[in-house]
Amino acid sequence: MKIAVLGAGAMGSLFGGLLAGQNHAVTLIDINEAHLSAIRERGLELEMDSGRQIVANLSVARPEEVESVPDLLIVFTKSLHTRAALASIGRAIGANTTVLTLQNGLGNVERVGELVPLQQILIGVTTWPADLLGPGRVGSHGSGKIRLMSADGIDRPAVTAVAEALDAAGLHCSVDPQVWSAVWEKVAFNAALNSLCAVTGCSVGQLSAVPGGPTLAATIVREVLAVATAKGIQTDVDACLANVNQAIAQHAGHKPSMLQDILAGRRTEVEDINGAVVLAAREMNIPVAHTETLLELVRLVEARSIGKSD
Repeated sequence: MKIAVLGAGAMGSLFGGLLAGQNHAVTLIDINEAHLSAIRERGLELEMDSGRQIVANLSVARPEEVESVPDLLIVFTKSLHTRAALASIGRAIGANTTVLTLQNGLGNVERVGELVPLQQILIGVTTWPADLLGPGRVGSHGSGKIRLMSADGIDRPAVTAVAEALDAAGLHCSVDPQVWSAVWEKVAFNAALNSLCAVTGCSVGQLSAVPGGPTLAATIVREVLAVATAKGIQTDVDACLANVNQAIAQHAGHKPSMLQDILAGRRTEVEDINGAVVLAAREMNIPVAHTETLLELVRLVEARSIGKSD
């Protein structure tokens, strides 16, 4: 399969590297020149629980350099950059290109759908952790999985083909007709762990330093999934709580993307995670006090980190 990964940060590079390891023709697309140059020169270095490996059969490109049309385009850009990123490679999206969004937050299908027909879009969620350790170096410790389905709910051959490719790469992927349940469970997971780490500076594992850390995370999960329930989306609260607890126990040193953005002085995805939940909750008059408080706290920390306030 010819695969392009749009957004070759930690997650995009991890997925691209593992897929290239299964002899797919993978191109990583990004604007981080230092990262792209390192991969061109010495390959992508993956550090995982199974050991260290160098993936040498990867292609890399800036958006303006992309020419060929892939069979599969995996979108890993941050939600706030989706429109611009897709527009920058629009010529590389063909009538038979399947586009898979594995992005955080809500609203991703709608953004991709502005440029891509709905029948070509897959939506999925992943719990894999990944950290960019330096140019050309990515670390992933602990385990994860992927759940995906077509955005319109129709089980086309492309759904199975993409799931099988990801699963064969060791990414534990399954087709899930209830993918919107998975999306909301991932939003709850991120609203809890990402925002808590962003405002405290803790790694995921450090949230267990006091009993109130995991308790607060659990409270946020319950608030978010109450909103999903009100929207008619069934979710598994206990399974989501178990995933949060597992992440706290197993992903000890992992710094979630929202914390990484704060540390780097970049805008975070909090508006598409906590912010989207708060907006939906207000529409239905559902109280989400903890989720809303963390939204405002992340906004404050973000404003300071990118120089909007003293």
